[in-house]
Amino acid sequence: MTDDAMVRAALRAQRIETPSWAYGNSGTRFKVFAQQGVPRDPFEKIADAAQVHAFTGVAPIVSLHIPWDRVEDYTKLAEHAREHGVRIGAINANVFQDDDYMLGSVTNPDARVRRKAIDHLLACVDVLDATGSRDVKLWFSDGTNYPGQGDIATRQGHLAEALAEVYARLGADQRILLEYKLFEPAFYLTDVPDWGTAYAHCLKLGPKAVVCVDTGHHAPGTNIEFIVAFLLREGRLGAFDFNSRFYADDDLMVGAADPFQLFRIMHEVVRGGGLDPAEGVNFMLDQCHNIEPKIPGQIRSVTNVQEATAKALLVDAGALTDAQQAGDVLGANAVLMDAYNTDVRPLLRELREEQGLAPDPVAAYHASGYAERIRAERVGGTQAGWGA
Repeated sequence: MTDDAMVRAALRAQRIETPSWAYGNSGTRFKVFAQQGVPRDPFEKIADAAQVHAFTGVAPIVSLHIPWDRVEDYTKLAEHAREHGVRIGAINANVFQDDDYMLGSVTNPDARVRRKAIDHLLACVDVLDATGSRDVKLWFSDGTNYPGQGDIATRQGHLAEALAEVYARLGADQRILLEYKLFEPAFYLTDVPDWGTAYAHCLKLGPKAVVCVDTGHHAPGTNIEFIVAFLLREGRLGAFDFNSRFYADDDLMVGAADPFQLFRIMHEVVRGGGLDPAEGVNFMLDQCHNIEPKIPGQIRSVTNVQEATAKALLVDAGALTDAQQAGDVLGANAVLMDAYNTDVRPLLRELREEQGLAPDPVAAYHASGYAERIRAERVGGTQAGWGA
């Protein structure tokens, strides 16, 4: 049987990181949709992220994206975050929105472009130093559209060289989170297309390089929970980018498309000890709220992760092991399904009230008047969005 006190303690200790870009305008490749009250700079993004933490109690960390969140003084930005009750988390590098990167960044055939890209990655490590953050997150859009466009092995060599230079620049307590993506924007070949490629590069680099699993970056039918279990077992699961997908990298709210998958993932996290802070797993969101309000969308995503985690913690591990060892196929499945079918919302409402929070974070946010206030105050200037 599960220990109620253990479940409650784990849920109280859980921390979920929200991304700065989720508070800006976003959309599709056809149109970016503007909303009232959207932040105009990184300081306002952090203020919005602080609202998510204020109403959920478990989201005290904000990821930055460079150069979208570039400021003159990152120490000042970190202090601004602390004043709002949050802190700066992973620093995400951008080597995909410059004309020079049309044929790739760190795998570009032009040495000048490769040097430019690496210098940006090193500058992102400088931001780690200034903010006191631990992780630099690297995702590369590098790839080719046509057979013969580039030499596969040569490109892997360039990638390895770039990663090695960044790794050598890391401080003692800093890490590389290496992200992967099956496709888009490259259609024939992507240089870091899957978890195996990312894992192989991390192994070569050393213990401060770990894999970031984006739940939307896989081929249909991929068993993501296997990837999570494997990387946890090997000590190389560094972070999640939680979102939902129906077709490709949709970046919808986590748990929206397949809440059962999110539960299965979190079950492997719990079973593998991934909730233990000592494992160093960052539970991050990577979402673009195209048509839904930004802050409520983030709050809903945070609560979706909480609910999946609570259900995973309710799995009767002893009964599951007994059924597995006995070859009781249906019995083992029933143990999982019993936990998944449990309504954990009353438990989470109780926990929030115990912490002095409103039991319904979304309703509390709407009642706070914050949305009306920022719509009135944030008039003029340039709203943040993709590329800003």
